[in-house]
Amino acid sequence: MGMFCFQCQEAAKGTGCTVKGVCGKKSNVSNLQDLLIHSAKGVAAYSSELRNMGITDKKTNKYLLESLFITITNANFDDIAIIKAVEEGVEIRDNLKKQLAAKGVTAKFANHDVATWQLGSFEENTAKSESVGVLRTENEDVRSLRELITYGLKGLAAYAHHAMNLNKEQNEIYAFIEKALLATIDDTLSADQLVALTLETGKYGVDTMALLDSANTEAYGNPEITEVNIGVSNKPGILISGHDLKDIEELLAQTDGTGVDVYTHSEMLPAHYYPAFKKYKHFIGNYGSSWWAQNEEFETFNGPILFTTNCIVPPKSTSKYADKVYTTGASGFPGFKHIADRTEGGAKDFSQIIEHAKKCAAPTEIETGTIVGGFAHNQVLQLADKVVDAVKTGAIRKFFVMAGCDGRMKDRNYYTEFAEKLPKDTVILTAGCAKYRYNKLQLGDIGGIPRVLDAGQCNDSYSLAVIALKLKEVFELNDINELPIAYNIAWYEQKAVIVLLALLSLGVKNIHLGPTLPAFLSPNVAKVLIENFGIAGIGTVDDDMKIFLS
Repeated sequence: MGMFCFQCQEAAKGTGCTVKGVCGKKSNVSNLQDLLIHSAKGVAAYSSELRNMGITDKKTNKYLLESLFITITNANFDDIAIIKAVEEGVEIRDNLKKQLAAKGVTAKFANHDVATWQLGSFEENTAKSESVGVLRTENEDVRSLRELITYGLKGLAAYAHHAMNLNKEQNEIYAFIEKALLATIDDTLSADQLVALTLETGKYGVDTMALLDSANTEAYGNPEITEVNIGVSNKPGILISGHDLKDIEELLAQTDGTGVDVYTHSEMLPAHYYPAFKKYKHFIGNYGSSWWAQNEEFETFNGPILFTTNCIVPPKSTSKYADKVYTTGASGFPGFKHIADRTEGGAKDFSQIIEHAKKCAAPTEIETGTIVGGFAHNQVLQLADKVVDAVKTGAIRKFFVMAGCDGRMKDRNYYTEFAEKLPKDTVILTAGCAKYRYNKLQLGDIGGIPRVLDAGQCNDSYSLAVIALKLKEVFELNDINELPIAYNIAWYEQKAVIVLLALLSLGVKNIHLGPTLPAFLSPNVAKVLIENFGIAGIGTVDDDMKIFLS
């Protein structure tokens, strides 16, 4: 078995990828990602002890976030970049170890192999990576819970990383990441203790999304209801994808007045909702749809593309755009040009991609019109009276939270059909790229309230939780599950996992998750989630509609 990975929804045969990832990553990349997580646990073994003494280190904090973020599905395919991150982790770990030794302290996990293994040659490191992966935990249920926690941490780290870029951090979040990483190598913990830690991961997911929400709104203002253009101009452009708003802020500033326009792609669409970015006249609109369609849409864009995070799809061998793709931050792909991180107090240098864009043709128009979004919690709460009246009068029968991820498989058409068949007295609350399955449908409105309310990126699922909690308060209910809200969520990767755990930590029950339940849930762990939280999969649209509307 060359690799084993089952962290995303497209795990081969519903069990796991063993030769090559469905996402496109090769076995050596998969194994090196496992080694990077192993390295992060080694850092946590020592940094947690120092943190308990009140000693924190910015470099360590950043490393913990980046090592987890790099391993998210479709973020980084560059084996050289990953091994460099592993090497950095070992260096950080050994420096932390020396600090502890100077204080006469021995780390709890000092004898564990995460804390003792040493770097060798590239080949030796690669060989080591094959022994530290998912399957080293033999007990199926313990493995399932450990991986559920790990994937939650990966999503949490991604959101914390965006907040860190905007100078928003919480020591408690780093301390929890260390605690949870070390729990995955602690053989003394029972299954019940791991279940409790899973819910605690969700609690910190809520805290981290709240931190990021605060970082984004303080920097760029509260999202506003916005019509976003989906057509093009006659000037060359740069297409920016991913999730990092700091990157788009700096790109917009550096392209201003250059004759180069900027377009968003996929999860960067919600950047248009923030007031701070509306001042840029060359911020034209959104190009294309969801991440999985990039092989076709990037060909017609004509200009360079910038990935700030996941989701990268490896280009086809016949691709004409591969030499136009740039990466930055945690993202990477062999052959793509990588833009270095900003120095402290400085900005990233986007001059290379801007000069590249000037030599390219304007984008080919693939659609026209607008799509509407910007319904984050602040905006929706301004409409609270209108929404409450619509519920009380029966104009709105039910809300459907259809947040999460999109994916390339045909069974994702379920979500388009579900949205189309929803009764006209229902409203969809969405966030994440799942929205591309229905955000261009003409579903109308209810008394001026659009039937699709897009809160933003996947991390803005936090807004949907805030809205639900506010409605619970307004309607004077005892339980969030008494609200006329149903949850039909699509998932793909690990940021959706932390959103799910966050909802569970808030007490939300009866969530339907699709298009398939995670392969990393063992039968017994799945049973716990079903019995305690009412987690369910999806069936046919017609059958599920009866369940939701009963």
